[in-house]
Amino acid sequence: MTLQLKVPDMACSACSDTIAKAIKAIDSTATVQADPKTKLVEVDTQASETAIRSAIATAGYTISD
Repeated sequence: MTLQLKVPDMACSACSDTIAKAIKAIDSTATVQADPKTKLVEVDTQASETAIRSAIATAGYTISD
């Protein structure tokens, strides 16, 4: 499943790395593309959308709808 989430408080490449690590902690096979310029995080994962959203929130970032 591919998810595309908007993370407005992702400001830099360190932020995108943190988000990618948080997602990979729950799904080590996930493919994560996080772009601080567009504020978009694209995730190809087997985990549920709820789990991915929770991982990003736990890492300290908000997701806009």
